[in-house]
Amino acid sequence: MKFVIALGLLAPLALVSAPASARGCIKGAAMGAVAGHVMGHHGKMGAAAGCAIGHHHAHKMMRKG
Repeated sequence: MKFVIALGLLAPLALVSAPASARGCIKGAAMGAVAGHVMGHHGKMGAAAGCAIGHHHAHKMMRKG
């Protein structure tokens, strides 16, 4: 039931949100999820942090040249 409510609340956001660049996020999220799971079963938190760090690193490398 919670899933249906969340889906109903988040569906309109998918229609109005701008496309996002996920450059670096997928690789960072995968590594962060594994590290978070190994360190104490915090895979979701690790994935979120890994995505942010991976995206930041990819953006920094793009600016560098």
